[in-house]
Amino acid sequence: MSEISLEVIVTGLVQGVGFRPFIFRIATKAGLTGWVLNTNENVKILVTGDPVNISSFLTALRNEAPPASMIEAISTVEIKSAVFDSFRILESHNVSDEITEISPDIAVCNDCLEDITKSGSRLNYAFVNCTNCGPRFTIIQDLPYDRAKTTMKTFAMCPECREEYETVTDRRFHAQPTACSNCGPTYELYAGQSKVSESIDVILDRVSQSVENSGVVLIKGLGGMHLACDAFNETAVKKLRDLKNREGKPFAVMFRDIAQLKIHAEVNEIEEQSLVSWRRPIVLLKKKNTTQQHVLAQNLNAGLNLLGVMLPYMPFHYMLFQQLKTSAIVLTSGNFSSEPILIDNKPALEQFLPVVDLAVMHNRDIYNRTDDSVTRIIGGKERIFRRSRGYAPAAVRTAMNTEGIVAFGAELTNCFCVGKGQKAFLSQHIGDLQGLETIQFYENTIKQFISLFRVKPELLAVDMHPEYISTKAGLNYGNFQVVKIQHHHAHIASCMAEHMLDEKVIGVALDGTGYGTDGHIWGSEFLVCDLNDFTRITHFDYIPLPGGDSAAEEPWRTAVSFLYKVYGKEFLSLGLPFLNHLDPDKVALIIQMIDKKINCPLSSGAGRLFDCVASLLDLVQEATFQAEGPMRLEAIVRTDCTESYAFECKETIQFGLTIQEITDDIRRGTDTSIIATKFHNTIILAIFETVKSIRLKEGINKVVLSGGVFQNKYLLEGTIQVLLKNNFEVYSHATVPSNDGGIALGQLAVASKRRELLCV
Repeated sequence: MSEISLEVIVTGLVQGVGFRPFIFRIATKAGLTGWVLNTNENVKILVTGDPVNISSFLTALRNEAPPASMIEAISTVEIKSAVFDSFRILESHNVSDEITEISPDIAVCNDCLEDITKSGSRLNYAFVNCTNCGPRFTIIQDLPYDRAKTTMKTFAMCPECREEYETVTDRRFHAQPTACSNCGPTYELYAGQSKVSESIDVILDRVSQSVENSGVVLIKGLGGMHLACDAFNETAVKKLRDLKNREGKPFAVMFRDIAQLKIHAEVNEIEEQSLVSWRRPIVLLKKKNTTQQHVLAQNLNAGLNLLGVMLPYMPFHYMLFQQLKTSAIVLTSGNFSSEPILIDNKPALEQFLPVVDLAVMHNRDIYNRTDDSVTRIIGGKERIFRRSRGYAPAAVRTAMNTEGIVAFGAELTNCFCVGKGQKAFLSQHIGDLQGLETIQFYENTIKQFISLFRVKPELLAVDMHPEYISTKAGLNYGNFQVVKIQHHHAHIASCMAEHMLDEKVIGVALDGTGYGTDGHIWGSEFLVCDLNDFTRITHFDYIPLPGGDSAAEEPWRTAVSFLYKVYGKEFLSLGLPFLNHLDPDKVALIIQMIDKKINCPLSSGAGRLFDCVASLLDLVQEATFQAEGPMRLEAIVRTDCTESYAFECKETIQFGLTIQEITDDIRRGTDTSIIATKFHNTIILAIFETVKSIRLKEGINKVVLSGGVFQNKYLLEGTIQVLLKNNFEVYSHATVPSNDGGIALGQLAVASKRRELLCV
């Protein structure tokens, strides 16, 4: 049979993941000649050979691609026969303003971990990596992905590394961060105000000693600085809390290995898959009530039944655990409250050397900062709560034209989003836009994404809230058309975009706050909507929030407001235990504020209803971290209770009867876990009854769930279960956060649809 030549174009996440060496291997194995090269928009392949062998090559291309790659499309065109004497990898080409995708950072692979133990230039070398693992997004400055366009460009490869880099059959062929102890980055140890050592053996020894003696250590990681201490040492954990001014928010824990992790947390098969994946996120797991002598520090996770856990993902982590006696360390972001994670050595040392025992820096610059990502398995799926290292900046594939759209996101838990073709590039986790440093990080990263992904802005999308910093950033960005989008419409549109929906749906958006079209605070919205617009069908009844934002920080204010609405001042004589912790004068002041409508904005936020019940059950009166009340409420739900409370569906969904029955249960001494479960069941039932009513009137069967409240495992699983049982089609978030970290994708989707309709 005569030979043919085929041009193959592969698009998707196909750079920085060992794709060209993979192509070389399968082409050579199939006896084909030709070449492969990276362009800034795809991987281009030309193969010549027997048609049967080319068919085998294409099958291997689809079925055996590197684990971290994600093939979006493969196109093939037979061309005039081209003759080659071998198969080669050609230099990268920059061919247009189109772009290929950028790989997220990849956890160190087992082959590289073995290299650390072998004699040679990588023995005990803490920056070992190869084509299949190592830093990617955190070091890339521009496309195409080549060493000269990363922060590794300052490290000239030694002859040995150069030979590996240029040898097609080598595991480090064109691995841009490749390095060894002769030519690559190095670690440095600081104590007091001076550098102590550059010896990795000394560094590991000193750090392990410090951790074992209640010390707190600053360690420069992959996407920023981390603070570490012994996870079993309450003194060390308290020291870390004081240092970060972080009173109650749970800390993440890194375990030596999966076996040690399973001693302290319940892990099912899907959770384990997430933990050991190349993305290595923090996974929220149910904490075991272990009776062993060696138990985790009680002040680690604020007494909750959830524990954020992860496994090592850098060579340094593995090497450190080889020295440590402890099997788990706290590993939390190296920053102070309201500031982004630090990435530069000098400011990190200036800020932290006076307050930590040791600091470990390295001299490989971080260009794109990334926090650790956070996931939870809900309904058998991995759900991303915080999308950063290991996930960003992988594209979200959409069914719409996103070209030139920049969506600025929300105020809290911010991510922004830029559009290119039919892809949406959602940024890494930025955080709450409150401190100056975070705002600068936000603005700089927007510029970096626009440059990196060659976006030519032409349409901007912002939240309707006039005072959001993100909204102001969009309005002041330049002379471009701006689309203002209601917060909860963006929530639903985000989930629709994730699932490529473009039709009318029933949207249920439950969260804490969002600016409504009536000027009130929304947060429990039942919408009939498409990507272009929405109709608000109903919502939880409004309640005054005494003190506005202060009510989220002091849930007792919301509890008093609900009780006052239901009982009037008679609630003061009900003998509710939570009132014993409150200053009577403050309670009286709250009542006055409600009566006189002084700083008492109206809110339908579902999060505030959860706050109210958490306060009534005396679980929390002053929140030490965001959503503490709802988290504590979820933590005590049980699976053996199917009861619920009464509520009313009128023009709005009213929970006065719910509050009365909860109050009655409290007064009769009903177990708080029963009350918490009955409350959750009530919300699930209210969602179902409302959605069922909307289906009856509108004839719509697709239900989209979004908003931070749906991070509640019991609530989301229960809602999905009852809707599916009643033949609804249900869509919820998985690859995009349901909290405000996903809002920007929804803004982008709405802006795209409105532009499309204007062009018709």
